[in-house]
Order: sequence, then C-alpha cells, then structure tokens
Amino acid sequence: MKALMFGWEFPPHILGGLGTASYGLTKGMSKQSDMEIIFVIPKPWGDEDQSFLKIIGACNTPVVWKDVRWEYVRDRLGSTMSHDDYYRMRDHIYADFSYKYTNDLGCIEFSGRYPDNLLEEINNYSIVAGVIARTYPCDVIHSHDWLTYPAGIHAKNVTGKPLVIHVHATDFDRSRGNVNPQVYGIEKDGMDHADHIITVSNLTRNTVIEKYYIDPRKVTTVHNAVEPLDPEIEAIQSRSGTKDKVVTFLGRITMQKGPEYFVEAAYRVLQKADNVRFVMAGSGDKMNEMIRHAAYRKISDKFHFTGFLKGKQVYEMLKSSDVYVMPSVSEPFGISPLEAMQVGVPSIVSKQSGCAEILENVIKTDYWDIDAMADAIYSIITYPSMYTYLKEEGKKEVDEIKWEYAGQKVRRIYDAVCGIKQY
Repeated sequence: MKALMFGWEFPPHILGGLGTASYGLTKGMSKQSDMEIIFVIPKPWGDEDQSFLKIIGACNTPVVWKDVRWEYVRDRLGSTMSHDDYYRMRDHIYADFSYKYTNDLGCIEFSGRYPDNLLEEINNYSIVAGVIARTYPCDVIHSHDWLTYPAGIHAKNVTGKPLVIHVHATDFDRSRGNVNPQVYGIEKDGMDHADHIITVSNLTRNTVIEKYYIDPRKVTTVHNAVEPLDPEIEAIQSRSGTKDKVVTFLGRITMQKGPEYFVEAAYRVLQKADNVRFVMAGSGDKMNEMIRHAAYRKISDKFHFTGFLKGKQVYEMLKSSDVYVMPSVSEPFGISPLEAMQVGVPSIVSKQSGCAEILENVIKTDYWDIDAMADAIYSIITYPSMYTYLKEEGKKEVDEIKWEYAGQKVRRIYDAVCGIKQY
C-alpha cells in the first residue's frame, strides 16, 4: 500500500501538535510491512527523520521547465532529489505557471511556516501537489489538516486515487465559534471531496457532522497516541531548582487553549497554599495579556512565562512539574497530557478535549469551572496518596496508547476506500 501524504510541518521543526501527530502516525504505520509513505511538506529543513518514510519538499519541486541540467539540480538540492526523481518529475512539470513566482530551478518558494500570505502558500502548495502526484504513483492520498486539503483535492483530480482527509482541528476550535469564512470554505470543500474523513476525537467528529453537514457514515474517529520515550528523554532530570510545587500549562497561548482559566485557577490555589509556582510554557497572541492578568491578580512572583519550548526542553519542563493542566476551551485531542503522564506527571484536562474521551487516570473539569480546577490542583499537591496514584496509574495507562494501533485503524480505512476486502 502506497500512501501519498500532504502535511504542513514535521519534527523537529514544529509549531504545534500537527507535526507531532503526523510524525507519530506515520512512524506507527511504518510498522506495517507493506506500507510505503511519501510525506510532502512545503519546506523541509534537511534534518527530518526519513528512516521510515520519504519526505518531499514542495519548495524543491519544479513547476516550470527551465532546461536546467541534472548536475545543477543536484548541486542546488543536494540529496533531496534523486536522479530518477528528477527525470520523472521533468516529464510532469507545468509549462504554463508564471515564472515570476519561481526561482532559477522553476520551483515555488515556501516559508515552511504560517506566514501572513498563508492562503497564497496554500494555493501554491496545491499547484505543486499536481506535479508530485503525477510523479510518485500511489494507492491513496492522505491530507493532514485544512492547509493541505486543496493539495489533496488536486492530487485526487489528476490521479483518480481516493482521498482521505485528516481533521486535526476545525476553525470552530481555533476561533471559539467566530469562524473565518475562507477557512471554513476550504475545510468544507476538503470534506466534500474526500472519500473518507478521519477525526482525532468524537468531539471533532460531531463538529464535522453537525457544522459541515457531512454524512456520519463518511467520518471515523482515530484517536491520537504518544511516541514511546527514547533513552535520551528518559535520562532527563528534573531542573525545577525549587522546593515549591510546580504546576504547568504547556501549549500555544491562544484563546482556544483557555490560558486565562489557568491564571484564575492559580490565583485561587495561591489563596490557600504558598508553596506552589505556576508555569505558562509556550507563546501566542494572548501571552502579553496573560502577563498583565497575572500582574492584576498580584501573583507575578509565583507565575513564570518560559516562551516557546521544543524537543528536550518540553520534557525538561514536564519532568520538573508536579501537576500538568490543559484547560482548553475546545481541544480536538491534546497530546500534551499524554506526554506529561508518560513521565509520571498527574494531569488535569478539560472535559472539552478529545483526550478526555480515552483517558481514565486524570482529573477532568469543565474549562470554565475555575473552582473545580483549583481544587484539583490543590488536592494533587497536598495529598501524597492522590499524587502517587495519578502518577503511577496514569503512566501505566498512557504507555498502552500507541501510534501503531492508530495506524492500524487508518490502514483499515485505506483498504476500504481502495476497495480491498477486509477479513
């Protein structure tokens, strides 16, 4: 089974959970002996792990023929394009794409991030997808998140292969209901053209069915999972440097993640306990507002903002924590609590999160119930038996939530859309 996947980010260069989930799922699927994955992203950086898949950069894919020799392409792109790939791709290059958008190789430039001209990059990405789909034969096309739905549609149109789209979030989650009509239109178009839709939770599945008017038979939930810890991460030691208890929020500081509820819960806990510090790790458009909020509540001396963390820094922070809190207003899944539980950190998650559907050994509160959240934090840092139970049982539980199992569910969906009989 050959899958042509379109994504937007891939570790180690990630800005959120999308890249983490893309990595985990593809690595889990690679355990299937007959599974071959080509993963396309706008701009590879060259240090991605390609031991279990092949990464193609849209920025390295010519869309106009400029009669450049293979030797020149090799020198410019290094090992990112093989000799055979070059000649296959040359046969499928669009000759009519405007030269002003391309470099000296006839490739479109991409930022590899989420620029101000994001809609333009999404459109350009879909154009490149047509060349890539003609170049690399596949059995199924798989598009991750709304940014890549137009690319998936284009690839389906030029190949006739079935399209599976993966809904990691919708604009209803990101905007608290104040939906951008252009984004909604792209999401809706992707769902309408898809042969099947994967959602990361039943919460998201219901949104797809109710807000995008999709036939429930076309939508399947495949919950996310977590990567096993490698020895290097296991060896990381706590670096809190304080005897105080540490309570951590880790994620994008945006309205979707409910950071203001975390600050309010911290204020309430600090009315009863002085031996606790709160950490808001991450970055986002509400960060300055949260700094002011903590100052308004006069808890700045107990509140720390670390900025964006990645890779080992995430686990250094988690291992230095006594409690992890995810107070998201609308969280399609939420991998970070699983990562916290994996290193033995008791976790509190909002009932409005997809991971709450599969986790048992966590405390669940409504995102808006600040008193319940504060009580949960206080209880974990005050009662050792409660802390120990959640630490030990939570780790046991999350160690059995594996990407390999999620990959097997995705494979069954592939088989179904490809008309392969399942036994």
